[in-house]
Amino acid sequence: MSVRHALLALLSEGPKYGLQLRQEFEARTGEVWPLNVGQVYTTVQRLERDGLVESDDGEAEGPQKTFRITAKGGEELAVWLRTPPGDAPPRDELVIKILVALRVPGAAVEEILQVHRRHVVEMMQRYTRLKETADEDDLGVLLVADAELFRLHAVSRWLDTADARLRRLPRPKTPPAETKERPQATRQGADR
Repeated sequence: MSVRHALLALLSEGPKYGLQLRQEFEARTGEVWPLNVGQVYTTVQRLERDGLVESDDGEAEGPQKTFRITAKGGEELAVWLRTPPGDAPPRDELVIKILVALRVPGAAVEEILQVHRRHVVEMMQRYTRLKETADEDDLGVLLVADAELFRLHAVSRWLDTADARLRRLPRPKTPPAETKERPQATRQGADR
């Protein structure tokens, strides 16, 4: 998620100060993406440096410095809203873990898949409960919960597919138990 562009979107509604931006960001994202107020101020300072945001002169009454979006910032926001995400697949930590585990000696990949499957099911239950308890007009929470449920469902399907692929792989053959040859003298003695 682009915090930079989310803050521009919040400022497009009107001037706001840093703590207000953090509170509104968390409220709009269903409170599932906590944002450090230091990150807000650092991001807003960069936006100001780039000419996308401007602030009051700092001499206004009160401790809060107010920020507002510029015309250039509005153009940047409009372009970002209409630009599809990149084509490169995301770096998914779960996929990387499974790929790495395939090469780790002694790693029980099937067990690792099960651990992650249980976690995904627990998270799906959590977001389902969140949806059930959310107010009908709390669109931010409902949309975030829906998005997470769809994403988690896809992860669950991927885990099922990965598990099925692993089960179809031929099992490594275990070397046959070594047979001890009888000493030559014993064999000759048996022939006599």
